[in-house]
Amino acid sequence: MGEEKIVGHIYDIQGYSVHDGPGIRTTVYVKGCPLRCLWCHSPESQTFTDELACMPLRCVGIESCGACLRVCPKDAIVLREPEKSLLDDSVYLTKVRIDREKCDNCMACARVCAAEALFCDGYDITVEDAFRRVMKDKLFYKEDGGVTISGGEAMCQPEFTYALAKMCKDAGITVCIDTTGHCRWELLEKMIPVTDLFLYDLKHMDSGKHRHFTGVGNELILENARRLAAGGGKLQIRIPVIPKLNGGLDNIRATARFCKELGDAVTLVQVLPYHRMGIPKYQRLDRPYRLTNIDQPDDTYMNERLQIMLDAGLKAQLH
Repeated sequence: MGEEKIVGHIYDIQGYSVHDGPGIRTTVYVKGCPLRCLWCHSPESQTFTDELACMPLRCVGIESCGACLRVCPKDAIVLREPEKSLLDDSVYLTKVRIDREKCDNCMACARVCAAEALFCDGYDITVEDAFRRVMKDKLFYKEDGGVTISGGEAMCQPEFTYALAKMCKDAGITVCIDTTGHCRWELLEKMIPVTDLFLYDLKHMDSGKHRHFTGVGNELILENARRLAAGGGKLQIRIPVIPKLNGGLDNIRATARFCKELGDAVTLVQVLPYHRMGIPKYQRLDRPYRLTNIDQPDDTYMNERLQIMLDAGLKAQLH
C-alpha cells in the first residue's frame, strides 16, 4: 500500500491553530492515547474507536423531529424532561439523551440527526486526504507555521503519523509532533528526520505519582526524551501545571533540572496553567469529570513556576 493510501482514525482537523507549536498551524488530531490524565481536556481523543456524543443545546426536540428515536436499534435514545425553548418560553421542547448501558455506538441516530445534536467523535481519513486538507491552509504557514500532528497520542497511529509528516516535510511544510513520549523508541526515532519540533509533555517527575495521575509510569517518557535529545530531535517541553497534583515547587524544580539536562535540544519550555474548558466534552460523552476540587491557578502561582524555569537558565514562557 502506498503511503498516501494509509488510513488514520482522527477526530478533528483544526485550521488557524496558534497553541500547537510556533506560528499559525493546522493541527490533525488522531484518536487513541495510552494515558488517562485526570486533567485531560480532550476525552474524545482517548479511545481508538468511535464514540457517540450528545449536545442537548442543539436538539430541536422530538416535537419537530424525533428521527433518532425511530432509527435506534437498541432503544438507547431516551427522553429528557421537557424544557422551555430558548426562542419562545411558552414553547416546551422534549429533547433526548443517550442510555449508555444500551448504546453500542452504531451511529444510526447521528446519521439522521439534522441538527447534529447527536454526532460521532471520530472518522477515518487517508493520508492523501489529510494532506490535501492541510495544504488548503498553506498560505498561513509563513515563517514558523506549519502542520502539527496531535492527539490523543500521535504515535498511537505511527504509520499514519509518519506518512503524513513525510508528505508535509517533502512539500516544504514544517512539522510538529505533539507526544506524551509513551511509545516505543523505534517509533520516535523514525520520526526525527521528518519532524522539525517535538511538543513533548512532562507531567510529573515522580513515577509513582505519574502513574496515579495518568495511569502509566514516567520511565519510558523520560528515557525517550533523553534519546530524542541525543539523537538530534528538537523539543518544546510542555508542562501542564495542576495545583495539588503536580504543581508543587519540588516537582517543578525537578522538572526544570531534567529539562536543563537535555541541553540545547530543548528550544523552549512552556508552562501551561490548568483549565476546565474540557468539562463540556465529558458531559457530551456522559463521563464523570474527576477534578472537581481543583481550582485554576492564578497569575502569581503560575509566575512563580515560570521563574523556576528561568532561574534554571531555560528559555521559558507561560502558555
